[in-house]
Amino acid sequence: MLAAAARRLTGRDSVHVDARHFMTGGSGRIEADDAGGLRLVADGRTVAADTVVVYEIPPHRRRAFEVCQRLLRGCGARSLGTDAAAWRAATEKDATVASFLRDGVAHMPSIALSRPSPEAAAEAFDGLGGDVWARPCVGMGGDDVFHVTNHDQLAAAASHYDGTGADWLIARDARNFLPDGRRHQYRVVVLHGRVVRAVEHVQADPDAPCNESRGAVSALLDGDELPDGLAELAVAATASLGLDLAGVDLAAESGGVVFEVNVHPAFGRRALEQVALPYVAAHLER
Repeated sequence: MLAAAARRLTGRDSVHVDARHFMTGGSGRIEADDAGGLRLVADGRTVAADTVVVYEIPPHRRRAFEVCQRLLRGCGARSLGTDAAAWRAATEKDATVASFLRDGVAHMPSIALSRPSPEAAAEAFDGLGGDVWARPCVGMGGDDVFHVTNHDQLAAAASHYDGTGADWLIARDARNFLPDGRRHQYRVVVLHGRVVRAVEHVQADPDAPCNESRGAVSALLDGDELPDGLAELAVAATASLGLDLAGVDLAAESGGVVFEVNVHPAFGRRALEQVALPYVAAHLER
């Protein structure tokens, strides 16, 4: 979709380069040239460019990509994916919560945990009211996320994270239910302080995350269909983390709260016009 957007805006085909060449330990090189552009050298070829669009770097690989981000910025590349600190603040959920606390962005009370004792985990769980969502500090797609409402479930979640070696976070349930008992939340895509896309996710299983990969059904919304205040909250959350583009997951319940902010929101129906074209255009206009 990004390639289609680039072709429409420039009349030329884009060049695709595997980002893994530029991660820690990779053989790829980024060099400034004498004409104010840069060269990307990888996999036996050299690509001359001044605009580099970065997308779909998995959360667990982003720290390994930070050197590349800094090189792109140092070479003056036109790229909106070069702020490593912003990526880290959004990717690592404990850092996200710290940013929200600093800037007053509404979210559910949360506690970060790192291999806690059973007593410490129970104290945190009880302190949040005994109805929480547990998630790894670094994850994606609703994987390894659990709705925890009793101490047996808490112990099972703790054992799971101990087994994977992950730090984790528990957050009070937002009670984001429709009248028929289904869960719902919104994904709002923000680009440069403006909402460009809004989707509602509805989940029939109240104990499952509101991700399409976990069975949620999504519906594309017009901007004026968002509940009052959510657009402004999504923009504030994106600004708090320092991102140019973000997909913000949030709910209108509990006064309006942000769940998480995604560095690379997934594409979907009508996303070429709503997200890909303005995102690529923003690179070309820099």
